[in-house]
Amino acid sequence: MKKRGIKILISLILFLIAFLVKFNTEYINNIIFILAYIIVGIDILKKAFRNIKKGKVFDENFLMSIATLGAFGIGEFPEAVAVMLFYQIGELFQSYAVDKSRKSIASLMDIRPDFANVERNGIIQKVNPEEVKIGEIVVIKPGEKIPLDGDIIDGKTTLDTKALTGETIPKEVAKGDEVLSGCINIDGVIKIKVKKEFGESTVSKILDLVENASSKKSKSENFITKFAQYYTPAVVIIALFLALLPPLIIKDATFSEWIYRALSFLVVSCPCALVISIPLSFFGGIGGASKTGILIKGSNYLEAIANTEIVVFDKTGTLTEGVFEVQKVEAVNVAKEELLKVVAYAENYSNHPISLSIKKAYNKEIDEKQIIKTQEISGLGISAQIGNQEILVGNEKLMQKEQINYKKCSDIGTILYVAIDKKYAGYILIADTIKKDSKKAILNLKRNNIKQIVMLTGDKKEVGESVGKTLGINKIYSELLPDGKVKKVENLLKEKSEKGKLAFVGDGINDAPVLALADIGIAMGGLGSDAAIEAADVVIMTDEPSKIEKAISISKKTMKIVKENIVFAIFIKLMVLLLSALGLSTMWEAVFADVGVSIIAIINALRALNVKNL
Repeated sequence: MKKRGIKILISLILFLIAFLVKFNTEYINNIIFILAYIIVGIDILKKAFRNIKKGKVFDENFLMSIATLGAFGIGEFPEAVAVMLFYQIGELFQSYAVDKSRKSIASLMDIRPDFANVERNGIIQKVNPEEVKIGEIVVIKPGEKIPLDGDIIDGKTTLDTKALTGETIPKEVAKGDEVLSGCINIDGVIKIKVKKEFGESTVSKILDLVENASSKKSKSENFITKFAQYYTPAVVIIALFLALLPPLIIKDATFSEWIYRALSFLVVSCPCALVISIPLSFFGGIGGASKTGILIKGSNYLEAIANTEIVVFDKTGTLTEGVFEVQKVEAVNVAKEELLKVVAYAENYSNHPISLSIKKAYNKEIDEKQIIKTQEISGLGISAQIGNQEILVGNEKLMQKEQINYKKCSDIGTILYVAIDKKYAGYILIADTIKKDSKKAILNLKRNNIKQIVMLTGDKKEVGESVGKTLGINKIYSELLPDGKVKKVENLLKEKSEKGKLAFVGDGINDAPVLALADIGIAMGGLGSDAAIEAADVVIMTDEPSKIEKAISISKKTMKIVKENIVFAIFIKLMVLLLSALGLSTMWEAVFADVGVSIIAIINALRALNVKNL
């Protein structure tokens, strides 16, 4: 780009000298014009010649070459140089714009790790991440990128996850936590046990996703490509007729006049503004989305999101945390701390999510010597002997079976009734918590005029309706098995308009069939899930449902820019084409209609990168 800039500058200086200074003979001015043209135009002439040899005749290089050489042929030296000079300025501007757009996702591409410190036979070896095997121990020092996915087996630290998630707040991790490749270790030394090879790691999958995004073209891009294929040969043929027929038919018409008009017609006809700015708009939209933690697999999906009419959410792990937590401890004739303690002891040997949530809430060391015996009662709960106390923990049926006089709880969630020595001691309420971001997400979608917002869940009806009511979702379908979710989405697909789209938002693990069925599959919090990256069209790298509305806003802004560029470029070009054919415009207007329109369209396309205020 720097080399091109220098050539343009030198050529511009020579052009101004030849244009402004009148030498003794016009011959000297023409020599300077030709020299300026060669400096700035030789690359275009070479490209046109190479493409003609390959059979690719009708492109912008051919149009610029034939128009400028033709201008020289009829003695219009200043116009010939000006056309090539301004065209190259437009190309320079395009290179700058593309470079800026690429830099918008450069931070994402920088997540690729360069090396891994592997501990082998007590010695740390610096190797290529691709050489590390599953189960090996990798040491990560402060300032280094995590090279592969794994679990921390020693140490604690703070991670910079911005490149992956867009989040600026560092994440604290310690022994037992999972870490993902691409994050940057900030302040501590940690050891991780590798759980995925480099090719299957998060960083590899995300890089592959981004690098291949441009291969999936939108309908608008495909239209422009086909448009250019037919449009360019057509205008060359029209220009040829324009140059040859009128002088043969119209009295007093000269070949030089009509060739000039035809050359102006050719300059205007170059479809650069569309061919350059439309893909650049989509690339900018995808790049802008990636900066906010939204990965869109291709411009076809970016275009589709703008037409979203129905958004269907999975509940668990999408609108809720997907993690059971103790919400309430209600004790009767015993301290709350004591009630939680005996239940934690009774549940000690179970790895069920409910048992784990109880032990997490208790958060104290359990003296297993006090646990005399425990017995699981299928479908009912657990009985345990803790010290000299007999503990019963379970559902209503267990209380009824053991003839415990209990007080029924009407709270929504999983209720664990507790009896100590055959006497009712209270209950513990356990429930999945709603994400802090979920209510905002639903509100924003409604403001964005989404026609239907639906929630699907396999949970109990009262639980599903409670979450839906809290979030303001009107359509809620509960107690659904995976095939039931598929059938519901199939029915909802029939309710949208012909151009409308249905987006399904799930956690990407057990929702893969529905993600694939929907017009747009969006995986929430899917960084650690292979299924999310494979099945979804869009991956939300943070765990925020509000990013769905952000993605829709980015898509709508991008499509607005694309439509503006198409209408603007075609309107200006058609006007100047007509004026050129009628002899009412010169090659200077033609230069504006080509290069000027391209530059304006490119500047407009760059707006797609700015997603901060959406």
